[in-house]
Amino acid sequence: MADAKVIPFDDDRSRGGATQRSPRRRGAGSRRKGGEKTSAAVRDVREGTPGGAEAVHPVTPLPSGAAAQDDVQVTTGEEAQPPQRDGDHEAAPPDGAGAHGAGAHGAGAHGGGLERRIASGLSFLRRRITGDYEVDDFGYDAELTDQVLMSLLRPVYEKYFRVEVKGVENIPSDGGALIVANHSGTLPLDGLMMQVAVHDHHPDGRHLRLLAADLVFVLPVVNELARKLGHTLACAEDAERLLGQGELVGVMPEGFKGIGKPFSERYKLQRFGRGGFVSTALRQGAPIIPCSIVGAEEIYPMIGNAKTLARLLGFPYFPLTPTFPWLGPLGAVPLPTKWTIQFGEPIATDGYPPEAAEDPMLMFNLTDQVREQIQHTLYKLLVQRRSVFF
Repeated sequence: MADAKVIPFDDDRSRGGATQRSPRRRGAGSRRKGGEKTSAAVRDVREGTPGGAEAVHPVTPLPSGAAAQDDVQVTTGEEAQPPQRDGDHEAAPPDGAGAHGAGAHGAGAHGGGLERRIASGLSFLRRRITGDYEVDDFGYDAELTDQVLMSLLRPVYEKYFRVEVKGVENIPSDGGALIVANHSGTLPLDGLMMQVAVHDHHPDGRHLRLLAADLVFVLPVVNELARKLGHTLACAEDAERLLGQGELVGVMPEGFKGIGKPFSERYKLQRFGRGGFVSTALRQGAPIIPCSIVGAEEIYPMIGNAKTLARLLGFPYFPLTPTFPWLGPLGAVPLPTKWTIQFGEPIATDGYPPEAAEDPMLMFNLTDQVREQIQHTLYKLLVQRRSVFF
């Protein structure tokens, strides 16, 4: 025991730096004891105790934010988040919450639109059942045309025939006007497509009131639909009344001669009657707008006419096409041709005196002018057309 060497405290600390520490974590009790020893040594230094100067060196504090290796605290994800600043009143939403909210808002808007459409449809049915809707003197039902009939014709117009419209700016925004067009296609689909073109492409969404032949108004179902769409009998009295009311009137002077001509005479205009439409326009001072339709001639290529069968049925003609009547009802489906409808520059009639409507030479000249303008436009559109179907 006498030969034992006393190792000073300072030397023990220096040796401890060379000796590897045990990786075992110290408990809270050992940290507390070490803290008490250090505090006591610091008090001895501050009080000037000689033993304190020999036993303890001045303690250098660690930099802020740095912790001793043995005193590192393990924190969870919630504890590791920085504290909320004073300016932050609400925490940011979790990931995906914003997108979920936007999706919910979009779904709500879509649901609201669907509810409005359902309510509008139910209101329309209620008015139909109770008879609370308006029809003019000619049987035209504007509400039924806009909400139902146009909606049924529009897919055929846009997707099947892919109609291209030109010159719609030549149609006046208000007041009476007479649109004169060529007639073709075996069945009068060209008149319906022209009606959709005016309604959908004109800036004011004007309705075209077509003048139809007597046969249209004797067929059971076609009669009612034609009246609801605004069609009326092709006579001077009805045409003058509509023009006097500021309506847009459409007429196809070729009649059955144009729609029932053979395929070999396609796009060759037939006679325009006696010029009755010119006389009507002159009486009302309404402008005449030529209209050329390309694409309707090929929907039912008429290669023959069963005249005997037509007389038995009371029709002006009975068409024979490559598909009808050989394929039955399937043969009645029109070919999906590409259509073009062009409205030409209006021909003014308001500069003529009232007695001009009785001048046969003037009516002949104006009729020939309209016919030539339509024919010339047809030839020009045919030259520009790439294909019958595209």
